[in-house]
Amino acid sequence: MPDAVGTAAPPAAAAEGARRRAVFHPLRVEAVRPLTPEAIEVTFAVPPELAGAFEYRPGQHVALRMTIDGDEVRRSYSLCRAPSPGDAARGSSIRVAIKRERGGAFSTWAVEHLAAGDVVEVMSPDGHFTPHGRYERPAHFAAIAAGSGITPVMALIEHHLGERPDDTFDLVYSNRTAGDAMFLDDLADLKDRFPSRLALHHVLTRERRPADLFSGRLDERRLETLLTRVLRADLIDEWFLCGPFELVERARAVLLRLGVDASAIRVELFSTGRAEDRRGTVPPPVEAAPGEPVRTIFFRLDGTSGTVTTPVSARETILAAALRTRGDVPFACAGGVCGTCRAVLREGTVDMAQNHALEPDELARGLILTCQSVPTSDTVSVDWDA
Repeated sequence: MPDAVGTAAPPAAAAEGARRRAVFHPLRVEAVRPLTPEAIEVTFAVPPELAGAFEYRPGQHVALRMTIDGDEVRRSYSLCRAPSPGDAARGSSIRVAIKRERGGAFSTWAVEHLAAGDVVEVMSPDGHFTPHGRYERPAHFAAIAAGSGITPVMALIEHHLGERPDDTFDLVYSNRTAGDAMFLDDLADLKDRFPSRLALHHVLTRERRPADLFSGRLDERRLETLLTRVLRADLIDEWFLCGPFELVERARAVLLRLGVDASAIRVELFSTGRAEDRRGTVPPPVEAAPGEPVRTIFFRLDGTSGTVTTPVSARETILAAALRTRGDVPFACAGGVCGTCRAVLREGTVDMAQNHALEPDELARGLILTCQSVPTSDTVSVDWDA
């Protein structure tokens, strides 16, 4: 990767490496715009006093929290527009795109009922689906996105083409049909504004396109052809992959096989595709029977310490256990995808079921996903403040 530095630094609250406490704030819905029959773009008004809490880098996401049919539900959604300065008196806004998921309680409710004037709890931005650094020279980025995976990529394209006059961007965007494609007109507008710097490659899986290469499923053969004959993987500085789990893993495997360094590949998943990983709800409480062996969890959050025990037989996660004593423990998806619940493991050992959010350097620093980590030693200590 090239050396970083160049252009203005991002706001301190959102700078690379800075850890900001994940806190929910009530935000008013300013507008709801239909994108497709199954997707909407939601604009939230950010008042001046919360401007710092909602500074973000393109590619980051927020979590939304609502109570639906008596249950608290949380879902993470990528910010789909590049950051822009707000008005000191009127504040600013942030936008997310929500696509109805099969069986998705939150997305179904949002697409059918969310309207201007509603108030939704929104967590401060988080996430690492961002460039490694700021380049001294012009940079060439590329993304492979499918369906709603376009949302963080929209912010990345807008930012790099709008703020850095010499950067270029290639996008491979897969959908079932043209009617399913979110932000189709917005992408066309960007192409009109930056005709020589933005290359769009639309792939349709259930609709014929003039070229066979862009018609059909993005399997390994089609991906390899695209990445060698159309995009030239060897000329790209950084890659951004966002979409269904299988496609993201397939694209990453092809890139690695073509010699792309793993550090040049950024991955964002909205879910693993498993229903149990999309719950985004508070885990049910667990109680130990008299005399049953337990694990003891020590934790630090917002400068205060806490302790909770959990039955060994329950294989309860650290997050679920801690929520019984601290309802403000940060989490969003509870499926190992968003990374909101990450904390540093100070002592003890854990079994982390899956990880689709932490980077290798974070794992090396001792970070774990508490929603996926079950204690395997008699005592463990985790630090959410680190």
